[in-house]
Amino acid sequence: MLHLSRPLTDYTINSARMREDFDALCEIGGTPEGGVDRVALSQQDWQARLWFADRVYDCHLKQDDDDAANLSGALRSSRPDAKTLLLGSHLDSVPNGGRYDGAVGIIAGLECLRTLHEHDLQLPFHIELINFTDDEGTWHSLFGARAVAGMLPPEVTSEARIENAAFSAALARVGLRLRDVANAKRDPASLVGYLELHIEHGTRLERANASIGVVTDIVGRTTYDIVFHGAAGHSGTTDMYKRRDALRGAAQFITRAHELVRARYGDGIFNCGDVAVEPGKYNIIPSKAELTIELRHVSESLMADMEMAMIQIARECAAVHGLTVDVKPVIHMPAAAMNPGFIQVIESCCDALDLSHMRLVSYAGHAAQVISQVTPCAMIFVPSAGGVGHAPTEYTPWEDIEAGANALLHTILALAASAE
Repeated sequence: MLHLSRPLTDYTINSARMREDFDALCEIGGTPEGGVDRVALSQQDWQARLWFADRVYDCHLKQDDDDAANLSGALRSSRPDAKTLLLGSHLDSVPNGGRYDGAVGIIAGLECLRTLHEHDLQLPFHIELINFTDDEGTWHSLFGARAVAGMLPPEVTSEARIENAAFSAALARVGLRLRDVANAKRDPASLVGYLELHIEHGTRLERANASIGVVTDIVGRTTYDIVFHGAAGHSGTTDMYKRRDALRGAAQFITRAHELVRARYGDGIFNCGDVAVEPGKYNIIPSKAELTIELRHVSESLMADMEMAMIQIARECAAVHGLTVDVKPVIHMPAAAMNPGFIQVIESCCDALDLSHMRLVSYAGHAAQVISQVTPCAMIFVPSAGGVGHAPTEYTPWEDIEAGANALLHTILALAASAE
């Protein structure tokens, strides 16, 4: 159990120092539009990793990396049998993304470790801050987190698959091999839990004028590749009533899927933003329409029901238009409930710090949803101005970042004080 020499509320992060870190990180991969471009395993991503490694060294923390290219810095406990409390987020971004997504969690976690180190607290567990590889899915969504949780499917780490050649080469440039990624899996018995600070990517906190969002659940996500097959033909001479137009079937499917989700599944989400048509000429009837769809729901059972409904709609649309259809699942990220005990600790810390807070469901995916399969997890959200995310105009007021970092610090201290 942690013994503090001062009241808990006397411990605060150094906001000015954390701001220096944030400003320095924004320079790496900075774009003219005011965002950042640090896609996973790019030169800019590696520059950010080097910056992180330098900060870890400067803070006298233990630096480490694993076979999934996750990079971490740890504040070690003196206890020989100590477990590890993980903190995490990511330095990679989407193309031309925002400065706050992922980065806020890293700089806040780093500042928490520095603050704890400066106070020379004898912690009952190790605290390790992880920069997860490819959180954004440039190659494979939540790759580093899934490696830690042991949840990567064999096809992702197979060096025999031609689809993995470029990814394998990107890892090889830093001396890593896909075949070794499984070594990154952590033993759940060695972990206390996982905490992450992140921007909300929504407007609920802003509308409620709340400083902190306490995440209760993270939605599950499933993607499918759906291909409608028809027959090409001359657009001017083929009878309109005898066409096997693949794009028409796909268009009807998309419309019906949107309508069904809105009518039947409440908080469910359907999206299709990727459609490829062949032959792709304005005067030729499409013989093939390939689309990737995404489904999201906080309930795993309702997610499964949504998936079955989507498959049925695809088959019905194909039959109506004389088409055939292939449906292939691509990836499934399970819905995840955050740990009730951790949630209560965060809320108590917010109350002690006089920070307004509210419970939220996350409709975006995060590392916590896979890490929660092996250890208790919790997430702290800070507001996103206008709900903007994954764009250069992404913005969170600095006082909210400072509040989030202090909530994270006090959550760590409270967990340490209550540890056996």
